[in-house]
Amino acid sequence: MRKVLIFTASTGGGHNQAAKSLSSKLQEYDYEVVVVDILKLTNKVMEKVVVEGYEILSCSLPIVYRGLYKYSNKKFINTRLSKYIFKIFKRKIYKSIREVNPDLIVGTHPFIVNIVSGLKRKKRIFMPFISIVTDFKAHSSYFGECVDAYITGSEYTNMGMIDKGIEADKLYCYGIPIRQDFLFDNPNIQVDDKKDLTVLLMGGSMGITAIEEVLEGLVNCEGRLKINVVCGNNKVLFNRMKSKYSEARKDKEINIYGFTNEISNLMDRSDILISKPGGLTVSEAIAKRLPILIPYMLPGQEEENAEFLSESGIAMIIKDIEEIDNLVGDLIDNPENLKKMKKNMDNIAKCYSIDSIIDLGEELINKYEKAYALQKAE
Repeated sequence: MRKVLIFTASTGGGHNQAAKSLSSKLQEYDYEVVVVDILKLTNKVMEKVVVEGYEILSCSLPIVYRGLYKYSNKKFINTRLSKYIFKIFKRKIYKSIREVNPDLIVGTHPFIVNIVSGLKRKKRIFMPFISIVTDFKAHSSYFGECVDAYITGSEYTNMGMIDKGIEADKLYCYGIPIRQDFLFDNPNIQVDDKKDLTVLLMGGSMGITAIEEVLEGLVNCEGRLKINVVCGNNKVLFNRMKSKYSEARKDKEINIYGFTNEISNLMDRSDILISKPGGLTVSEAIAKRLPILIPYMLPGQEEENAEFLSESGIAMIIKDIEEIDNLVGDLIDNPENLKKMKKNMDNIAKCYSIDSIIDLGEELINKYEKAYALQKAE
């Protein structure tokens, strides 16, 4: 049985979910899969500092986070930062690779790229490495000279990476790995004909509190709306909204969820998604052909995702949340606008295939077996 080692990191939910989705599919193909969160290889203090630091910077100090993101996106700066990260994680990551002795390594987080690439360059390990780019505009931290292949979510992503010097034959637009249920519509889902629109309102795994302001705007919309609100892991937000919207409202049906595994079914029931543009959530919506409204976003990568989505005609950026009732009302009056957005999603989603990622991995494994025989690791 061939082995695959997947490295991820718990900065936001998307990286881990991509790793989990790919792991499940690989196991269907009879691979032995080991998933390692690199932050858990360090001590709990370091893990807490990185995870909570990311949440504080991105949510509470967006200007600082945006500046750091852009600063680190320069090749020279990123190389120096990577060397520091390399020193922290190198020994334990190398130990994990030696213990698992995989036939293939996959990274769903940029932290891992330069570490694995460095080990390959120094001929400490001898196995293929695939980097999965979980955003639609790749930060330079995803780039490594010894990466064998990059999995991307769009040709737009590929073009940006080629402009930065990545070889075109290393780029594979197979889509960010998502759960298989997002690739198919549930035939048992009933559409609510009594409503003008069914809206899915989400705030990411951290549960951004701005969804409260968005929901207030939707309640003021003149249309008949069914609104499903997902608060993620933010229990305080869930309890507050559950209490506030416990009573029925005229022409509005409001359902409040905390963390749920029913996002695929909720998307099947929806006409539109209102969410921040995280790479995984966007990929799921594209696979479902579910148009997106973006009233809020984290700085850095999500701002770049939003730019791509808007330019591609599959999402609309809302610059003023107070205007959301008018915008949704306009979509009710002009349903052809939603149809155009869905059609534009077809052009992107047609290349999405987690099976193609598996096939690519198999091809690389065979290539390395011929080149290195039994020499996988020292």
